[in-house]
Amino acid sequence: MKRWLRERVDAAYERLLSREISGAPTHVAVIQDGNRRYARSNGDDAPDGHREGAKTTERVLEWCQDIGVEELTLYTFSTENFNRPDEQNEALFDLICEKLHEFADADRVHENEVCIRAIGKTELLPDRVQHAIEYAERRTQEYDRFVLNIALAYGGRSRLLEAARGVAEDVERGDLDPAEIDVEDIERRLYDRPIRDVDLIIRPAGEERTSNFLPWHANGNEAAVFFCTPYWPEFSKTDFLRGIRTYEHRAESWRRNRARRALALLGAVSDAELAEAKSVVERFRDSLPTSEQPDPEELDAIQNEQGDGIDSSSRAAD
Repeated sequence: MKRWLRERVDAAYERLLSREISGAPTHVAVIQDGNRRYARSNGDDAPDGHREGAKTTERVLEWCQDIGVEELTLYTFSTENFNRPDEQNEALFDLICEKLHEFADADRVHENEVCIRAIGKTELLPDRVQHAIEYAERRTQEYDRFVLNIALAYGGRSRLLEAARGVAEDVERGDLDPAEIDVEDIERRLYDRPIRDVDLIIRPAGEERTSNFLPWHANGNEAAVFFCTPYWPEFSKTDFLRGIRTYEHRAESWRRNRARRALALLGAVSDAELAEAKSVVERFRDSLPTSEQPDPEELDAIQNEQGDGIDSSSRAAD
């Protein structure tokens, strides 16, 4: 009886969340945590937990496509995971090979034009895993409607370190002027193909940390982060929608704060910056509470006053 009631409540909450969500993040990144703890809690071995977690991964991929997410990155195996017992890793490597081949051959992957690619130091992985990666990437390399990144042998700081070393080597050889180093120089060295900025990181299993995951693309973009308690095999669509709602609230807060800052600066900026500040206020005006929203006439009046002040100052100087 309790289980039936719980299922009814969860279904109703899921419907409520679905109605509340008005948009979707472009790029979601997931730390698939809690597989081994889930297995232990059920008296099973770690491979059993990973296999149940793989089922959740397939569902999340479908949920992302349903709401309009364009890129999904899965933290599957970190460089620190090499320190785990060999029998655990070997079983996980077998599962990764199986799923890569299964995904690469799945009708839904080709119907939805999913591009599968691995990120990380994949050369450290066993040959069979590298061959499975190559197969999945080759089978889906022409697609671009949806991108599925699988982080394998991945470490965020090590990628940044390698990129920094690459920049330093180019500068030392004289191929790169330090004054001309920009964001694109770093990003080109991080991965072979572009990765979108991360909008939302999801981490289940109760841990409240991002574990060195996509630091350039997530922290640099001030990504929203959603932590929840279910182990990854238990992660539900309700949990997923709660994560999307967290992103929406974060995005709305960002728009509101930016509009407020721009509005506050309107009376204190230079003539060259005035048009840009006014544009920001107009673009995000609806994000402000009604009591804070300026009328278009007010914005024009502020701009005219600022312009008159600059003109009179110029004439006085003359």
